[in-house]
Amino acid sequence: LSRQKPAACIKLYKNADKSKIEEIPDLEDFLTKRDYVGAITFLEFQKRIGKVFPDFELWIAYCLFHLGDYKKAYSMYNDILEHANCDANIVAYKACCCMYLGLYDEAHTLLNQAPESKLKSRLLFHLSHKFDEDHTMMMHMSNFKTVEDNCCYYSLNYMREKYDEAVSSYKHVLHLNKYLPANSRIMSNIFREFIALKVYIAMCYFKMEYYDVAQELLSDYMHFYPDSIAGTNLRACIYFRLYNGKTAETELESIQVTTPTCSDIINHNLVVVFRDGRGAQQALPPLIDVVYEARINYSLYLVKNDLPVFFLYYANILHLGEYADAYNLLKEFNPTHTKESVIKAVTLALLGQEEGNIEMINAAARCYEMIANSEATGTIVSRQCMSCACFLNKQFKKAIDCFNSVKGFLYNDDDFNFNYGQAKTACGAYKDAEQVFDLVQNEKLRNEYSFLSCLCHCYIMNKKPQLAWELYLKLETSADSFRLLQLIANDCYKMKEFLIAAKAFDVLEHADPNPDYWDGKRGAVVGLFQSIVLGMEPRKTLKELLVVLRNTSNPQVEYIARVITKWAKDNRV
Repeated sequence: LSRQKPAACIKLYKNADKSKIEEIPDLEDFLTKRDYVGAITFLEFQKRIGKVFPDFELWIAYCLFHLGDYKKAYSMYNDILEHANCDANIVAYKACCCMYLGLYDEAHTLLNQAPESKLKSRLLFHLSHKFDEDHTMMMHMSNFKTVEDNCCYYSLNYMREKYDEAVSSYKHVLHLNKYLPANSRIMSNIFREFIALKVYIAMCYFKMEYYDVAQELLSDYMHFYPDSIAGTNLRACIYFRLYNGKTAETELESIQVTTPTCSDIINHNLVVVFRDGRGAQQALPPLIDVVYEARINYSLYLVKNDLPVFFLYYANILHLGEYADAYNLLKEFNPTHTKESVIKAVTLALLGQEEGNIEMINAAARCYEMIANSEATGTIVSRQCMSCACFLNKQFKKAIDCFNSVKGFLYNDDDFNFNYGQAKTACGAYKDAEQVFDLVQNEKLRNEYSFLSCLCHCYIMNKKPQLAWELYLKLETSADSFRLLQLIANDCYKMKEFLIAAKAFDVLEHADPNPDYWDGKRGAVVGLFQSIVLGMEPRKTLKELLVVLRNTSNPQVEYIARVITKWAKDNRV
C-alpha cells in the first residue's frame, strides 16, 4: 500500500496516560463475570498466537459445561482422558456431563472409577435420588460437612416438593454465613451473602405460589447477574403467573440462546406455557427425552389441548382429546411429583370415561386419593384431588364438602364450577347447581353435552322447562341434540311439565318412528289435558295441545282430539 503519512504517531503512544489504557482481561476476569463464551474466545486466541495456556483443554471443557453444552464438554473430557498421566478427577467431571444428559447408569459406572472426592460424594447422592435408593443416600449424607454438601442435601427437599423445609434450610445457610472467616473467598462483595441461594429460595416460593416474594428475592440475584438464563426464565414464569403469557414471552426475548440445552428449555416454556400449547404438536415430541417435563406436558396437551398446563385437577370434563395417545405416553411412566401424578390420574379418568372402562376410572380414583393423602393436609391440591376421588367413586356428598372448602379460591374457575355443579345436581340441590352452572363462562365448555344435559336437568327440576326447551332449540341437529331431547322429554314427563314433554316427544317421533315416543307423547297430551280440566294449567294451552296432537298419523289421534274438542265446546273455551 502507498501511504501519504503514517497511520499513527508513535509519540502519541509514548506520551499517552497509561492509567487510561485498558488492560487486556485474563481468563479469571471472564470466569468471574461468568462470560464463558468470552473465556473460550480468549483461550482460542491465546492458542492461535502461540501462547501455551496451562490446562487449555480442561478450561475449554469447563466453559462448555457451564454454558450447558454437555455433549461437547463430554466429548472434550473423552479426548483428555486419552492422554497419558491425566488427572484422575476428570472421570468425575465426565460423570457430571452424563448426569445432566440423563445418562445416569453411565454416570454411576464412571464414578466407581473416580477417586474419592467431595464432588464424587455429591454426585453419588443425586444419582441415588434418581435411582430411589434411600439407604445409599443416607450413607452419602454422613459425609456432608461443607456448605456445598449441605446445599446438595437441602436440594432433596425441593425435588421432593417439600418447599417449606427447603426454604428453612437455605435461610439457615444464609444466617450461618455471617460467621464465616473474614478472609474467606466467599466473603467477597458478591458471594458474601451466598446470593445464588436466593434463586433457590425464589424457586421454592414460586412453587408455593408466593409470586411476589419470589420476584423480590430473584431481583437481588438479577442485580448482579442480569444476563442469567436461569434467572430470566424464572422471572418470565413469575410474570406469566402474575400477568399473562405475552408479558412472559417478552421477558424471554432478552435471553441470548447459546446452546441447544438453553434453546430446548426456552422453546418448551414458550410453547407449553406462555403460548397456551400453540405449536405443541410440532415442538414437544422431539423434546420428550430431552426436557423432563416435556413428556408430561405433551400428554396433557393430548388430553386437553385448550387450557394452560398445570391447572387441570378435575377429571370429568370431556373435551376432544387424544386420550389413548396420552395414556400410551404415560403408561410406563412413574410420576415423581404431585403434578405428574395428577396428570396421569386425569388421563386415566378421561380415557376410562371415553371407553366406559370402569377399572381405569377406579384406578384414576385411587391415584387421586393417593395424591391427596401424600400432600400436606389442608392444601388446595390435596382437597381438589380428594374431591376428584370422591367424584369418581360417586360419593358426591363428600365431594361437595371438598368443593366447599376450596370454592373461595376457585370461584371464577370454569372447570371447578362445572364439577361443583355436577356434584350438587347428583345430590338433588338443583337450585344451587343452576347458580353454579351460570358461573361457567367458557363457551366451548358450555356447548358440551355433559354441561347442557346437567343444566337442562336443573332447569326442569326447578320448574323452568321452557328454558331447557329454548336451550335445545339453539342446538344444531346432531346425536347430542337427540340425546338432549330424550332427556328433556323424559324429565318433563316425570315432573308433570306435560306441554314441553309433548313437544319433545313429538320431535322425537318424527326423527325416529319408535312406538315408545308415541306412547310418551300420548301420555303427555292426556296429562296436560287433565291439568287443564283441573284448572292447574291455563285453558289457552288447549289450542297448542291440539296442534301437537294432530301432528301424528296414529289412528288414536282422532279419538283423543274429539274428546278434547267436545270438552272445549261444552266449557266454551
